[in-house]
Amino acid sequence: MQISDPCVVSLTWKLTDGQNRPIDELAEPVEFFYGGDDLLAKVEEALAGHATGAELQLHLEPEHAFGDYRPELVCFEDRRLFPEQLETGMAFEGLPEGHATPDMPHDVVYLVTEIYPSHVVLDGNHPLAGMSLRMHIQVRDVREATPEEIESGTVGGEPVTVLAGGASKPGGHLH
Repeated sequence: MQISDPCVVSLTWKLTDGQNRPIDELAEPVEFFYGGDDLLAKVEEALAGHATGAELQLHLEPEHAFGDYRPELVCFEDRRLFPEQLETGMAFEGLPEGHATPDMPHDVVYLVTEIYPSHVVLDGNHPLAGMSLRMHIQVRDVREATPEEIESGTVGGEPVTVLAGGASKPGGHLH
């Protein structure tokens, strides 16, 4: 079966930065809904018409991956607004209640990048924003999407936002 909208593709990949430094490897196949929001538009475009066994090499500039890095998405918030057990790398959906930066978007996942006694630095950029990416993708399987998958636009009920334009879900990984 060839990849076309809507279907489910099972993929593995190796993801590196523009200098071929490893970022992520998806060694075990994972299913993605093709024709929804699970994958970046350029990845879906490259997969179109391929079948099981296909191997693709992609080079994605930031505008076709996770966008340019936007310094305006970095903010400082009072340390008292956060749980006592706070670690660098933790993610929060939106800003904490009582936040001091009203102009910041509320529908963004913010990563804790630095912790100080008086404040916390949050970054609303996707961790791969501003980076050129190289992907080696292998198509492991292609199947028809079920009516439930077509209706929900994803596999398994909750959207996978990996390699989609948005930031990862709190606690999420790149795969």
